[in-house]
Amino acid sequence: MTVLVFLGLILAFCISFALLKWSDLKYRRKRLPRGTMGWPLFGETVDFLKYGPDFMKKQSAKYGSVFKSHILGCPTVISTDQELNRYILMNEGKGLVPGYPQSMLDVMGKTNIAAVHGSAHKFIRGSLLSLVGTAAIKDQLFPDIDKFIRILTNNWDGKTIDIQEKAIEMAFYVAFRQIIEAECDLIYKAFKEEFDKVATAALSLPINIPGTNYYQGLQARKNIHKILRQIMEERRASRKTHNDMFAELIGNEKSRYRLTEEQMFDQIFTILYSGYETVSITTMMAVKYLHDHPKALQELREEHLAIRERKKPDEPIDWNDYKSMSFTRAVILETSRLATIVNGLLRKTTQDVELNGFLIPKGWRIYVFTRELNYDPVLYPEPYTFNPWRWLDKSLESHSYCFLFGAGGRLCPGKELGMVKVATFLHYFVTKYRWEEVEEVEILKFPRVEVPNGLHIRVSKH
Repeated sequence: MTVLVFLGLILAFCISFALLKWSDLKYRRKRLPRGTMGWPLFGETVDFLKYGPDFMKKQSAKYGSVFKSHILGCPTVISTDQELNRYILMNEGKGLVPGYPQSMLDVMGKTNIAAVHGSAHKFIRGSLLSLVGTAAIKDQLFPDIDKFIRILTNNWDGKTIDIQEKAIEMAFYVAFRQIIEAECDLIYKAFKEEFDKVATAALSLPINIPGTNYYQGLQARKNIHKILRQIMEERRASRKTHNDMFAELIGNEKSRYRLTEEQMFDQIFTILYSGYETVSITTMMAVKYLHDHPKALQELREEHLAIRERKKPDEPIDWNDYKSMSFTRAVILETSRLATIVNGLLRKTTQDVELNGFLIPKGWRIYVFTRELNYDPVLYPEPYTFNPWRWLDKSLESHSYCFLFGAGGRLCPGKELGMVKVATFLHYFVTKYRWEEVEEVEILKFPRVEVPNGLHIRVSKH
């Protein structure tokens, strides 16, 4: 029996070695960067998602700042070279277009802003800005953001809450209510459950087998489409008017941005996913960093108390109040930098592309790993220190190597809307409450920032 087990182990080892060797040989071409490709189909996705920055450091130490791999279902060149990264991000059109994973394209939609390029991107971006841009925030969105956040933060005195859970609830609820306001109470819970599956599937291997995250995400997308289609049909059959984003999308026949049904639904997915993920993480981590840095918290609180002094007790804040929150903006930017909510960006080659002497074949992905820029001591002295005051220098936000919200024509169209939501939350949170952490926490920072066991805080009235 022992001999059979031993022989079985040897056979398994030989098969594994042969598969790994075959995978590397399959992608061995002249002028490709060095690197390993991992297992057939799976590649090195598990190591990439599990170890993240450590995986990058290990591979770049072995193969150089540009190396090849196979992640998220596609052969990929990974670049940690910051000069090359800037070139890639600023030169869309030179054979380099957005190259997000197949899983994300399938569950988020092939017409979402991250998937399209050229004239299609310009069109979709214009449509999105008409919904979430500065003009829309000032004229339409701000009052509802203020109202919903005040309601959600109203009764926390004396409670122990999981701020991670509350931040996710707030980010999704506010985004959802602005998209679909009237029918919210009837469908919110069902919609949220389905969208959670979509968000999980966005970064997964595209294996369409029952039980996988990808399969569940595809089914959830279909269910959400049914919900949206039903609402759309009911609204078109009704004479009742609605004041939300969905109404704007449905009524776009007279707009310069006339969208198909698929484009409309993909816009909704884009707004929900981008706001849901980044706003919730930024909110949670801002609370964490402010707790750990009392001096920053005191300055932030003074800024918001000064705003409250100009207001009646229950008077909402407005766009002008938001524009006066210079230190709050600095806190949000420093939180985004230090927590590194966006680790990198994906591009795809539409033709054979030469980069730094390497020849990247058509159809390959390029993962532009921007994370380490956030900790560059030249750009950010004492880079691992939470120092929001650095962002009071306005030029830092527009620095050519600041990729916190994308770059060039790919700068996130919802950047300002996300900042407004976090700033509004901080306004009501720090003027109403004090808080202390209940226990030490472990914070995971790749592939997304999360606290596995929650970030529990004890809240008391300020």
